[in-house]
Amino acid sequence: MWNIKNDVFWNTQDGQPIYSQGGGVFKFADPNSSKFKYYWYGVHYKEAEYYRDSSYKTQTTNTFESVTCYSSDDLVNWKFEGDVVTKAYMNGLDTAMWVGRLGVAYLLSLNQYAMFVQHGGKVLILVADSPLGPFTRHQEISMESMIGTSNTGDQTVFTDEDDGKSYLVYSYGRGRNRIYVSEIGSKNGKIGLMDCTQVFQGESREGNCMFKYEGRYYMCASNIYGWDASYAYYLVADNIRGPYLPANDMQVMNGCSDDFAHVTQTGFFYTIKGSNRETVVYCGDRWADFAGNGLGYNQWMPISFAGTNPYLNSVSSWHLEEPTGLWKVADDNNYIKNGSFEADRNAIPSSVKPAQEQLTGWATVVTEGNHVEVNGPNSPVLNYFNTESDRKQVIGEKSLNISDKVNFQRKVSQIVASSPYVALRDGKYVLTAHVKNSAGFSNLEMYATSGGKQLSYRVEKANDNWQTIEIRDITVSGGKVEVGFLATGEANAFCNIDDVSLVRM
Repeated sequence: MWNIKNDVFWNTQDGQPIYSQGGGVFKFADPNSSKFKYYWYGVHYKEAEYYRDSSYKTQTTNTFESVTCYSSDDLVNWKFEGDVVTKAYMNGLDTAMWVGRLGVAYLLSLNQYAMFVQHGGKVLILVADSPLGPFTRHQEISMESMIGTSNTGDQTVFTDEDDGKSYLVYSYGRGRNRIYVSEIGSKNGKIGLMDCTQVFQGESREGNCMFKYEGRYYMCASNIYGWDASYAYYLVADNIRGPYLPANDMQVMNGCSDDFAHVTQTGFFYTIKGSNRETVVYCGDRWADFAGNGLGYNQWMPISFAGTNPYLNSVSSWHLEEPTGLWKVADDNNYIKNGSFEADRNAIPSSVKPAQEQLTGWATVVTEGNHVEVNGPNSPVLNYFNTESDRKQVIGEKSLNISDKVNFQRKVSQIVASSPYVALRDGKYVLTAHVKNSAGFSNLEMYATSGGKQLSYRVEKANDNWQTIEIRDITVSGGKVEVGFLATGEANAFCNIDDVSLVRM
């Protein structure tokens, strides 16, 4: 089994950075051997380089560099095949236009590969004779006659490997409150969209993508949160053109609520038809204007199923055996959800969509001090926005904030327990966090409780700079442990906490 590790920047098998966002993975025949391989296409943005080199800085633009192509035999070890669409080529077509949200379909009748790309306010189709490119302009199409807007809201390409047909999955260009499916094909030598079927109308959605599992089609999307993370939503159908159920009422995928789908937006999925089982891989994008939603652009996780209900296993490290489709959680997996406090886009509590009172994945209980409430004039703010100096020591734009304008006593906790598909195995664990705090606390501690036994680490003095604290040899029993922080402080005393992890020893 090969390891897939999230929350880090990915490299190719020879150690070069992987830059691939807003794309997809497809299975094509290698032109040199005719052996089928995985090909991963996505966009390389210049700011992705800047963020990787200096993750403490927020980038505010997205400059197209190229469409990249990587190949793999196992979905884990990737080889860079080259830039299949270059910046120079795109600049020759038009300058300063958005380029992104792309996928590739193979047209057997023409023996050509067609790439569908959002380009400015239309859909650009590029073609190549090989999956390795180069791809060149075929035509640019307006979606006006099909859906009423020239552009798509978001889009991906889905290939049904059971019959080889490919489809463009996309949303309405204004408001994104409708989702469509169009078969990709050719007519009179021109590659385009053969039809248009509306499969959803309701709440605005983006990050539109699809997968197939055990003969059923799953339409998926995220919320309209710009570049930030979101729940993963889904509908299910027996036919690719629907009806998708529940009708016009996308459901939140189980397993994604405690950390907004591992701090991602739906990117694409890939279904592995292994010798032992089908395994669906959720491939989430971390966009965030290449800012502070945690390290790494690509977060891949296995999906489990209870009947037709998918369950997102939000894991940071797992092993995949592609030939069989089997997977398991790795020993170095971090079991804490939203441990770097990046899932929440706003100051919490927040009245801004999504309105919420508590930090995602964490429970705050106030014993003394101001109550936590949305729009409360004296409510404490539960998260802290890290400065650039902070981000040189801790990960991301946000951290936990424990403070109040009056004397306070507070507990912030998370219950970590086995899920239906990922066991929190009994044994020894280590709990780690980064802490920065003022004076003014009569008690400030990190704790872990399992099986009726509690271990704790007391912070005894002020820390002007971030310090690492840990509790070792935590004995987890019964597949459950409560972890958290206890604070009793004077008015305006503060403690910031970041990068909490619980890892098996």
